[in-house]
Amino acid sequence: MKFISLKLILRKITHLPFISKFKNKNLKETFSYIYKKNHWAGKESISGKGSDLTQTATIIKEIPKVLNKYSIKTFLDVPCGDFNWAQYIKLGSCNYIGGDIVDELISKNKSLFKHENITFKVLNLVEDKLPEADLLMSRDCFVHLSYNNIFKAINNIKSSNCTYLLATTFTNRALNFDTVNGHWRTLNLEIDPFNFPKPLQLINENCTEKNGKYKDKSLALWRISDLPNFN
Repeated sequence: MKFISLKLILRKITHLPFISKFKNKNLKETFSYIYKKNHWAGKESISGKGSDLTQTATIIKEIPKVLNKYSIKTFLDVPCGDFNWAQYIKLGSCNYIGGDIVDELISKNKSLFKHENITFKVLNLVEDKLPEADLLMSRDCFVHLSYNNIFKAINNIKSSNCTYLLATTFTNRALNFDTVNGHWRTLNLEIDPFNFPKPLQLINENCTEKNGKYKDKSLALWRISDLPNFN
């Protein structure tokens, strides 16, 4: 007989929808509130501590290798947040499109980061038609969404003209659980209820948050056509 630890049970209870201030908000309202209130308590980045340069140093170096290896010409980044760390990715001749659901963020990014191969758009990954791109990066996104909206987002991505997906996954986790939009939990995209195939490439982020508690945090690359469909 398999037993679930009390710690895991309590962890799931703390993410039940009825305790969330975001329960009755739509996605735009939820993430606009988070932005305006600095809900994730970021000091360097409004997008939270995971977007600090100390936490993104590895992927800043590794993403250009992916761009080169897979001949990426157009790089779509949703959600792009405040562009705190991604501005340091060496794009070469690659065109970058940053998308975010928060209007104010996109307006600010447009005014701060002006370059001929960098553009920003208001985009809802769950339901908006996505720009055509060779690579779609969705870092630290699904971890903040309910299962229902993750499924919708994946279906939306599969219906797009994007070729590859680079997304956050926690490779050592044995259990996923649902949450309310705007909350956070780890997700392993290779197990239930997602069951993604083995990724083409895996980049461990060398995350040091919470004294190494999330050292399995990674960016994983998949061909979008290989991803499952969700009803």
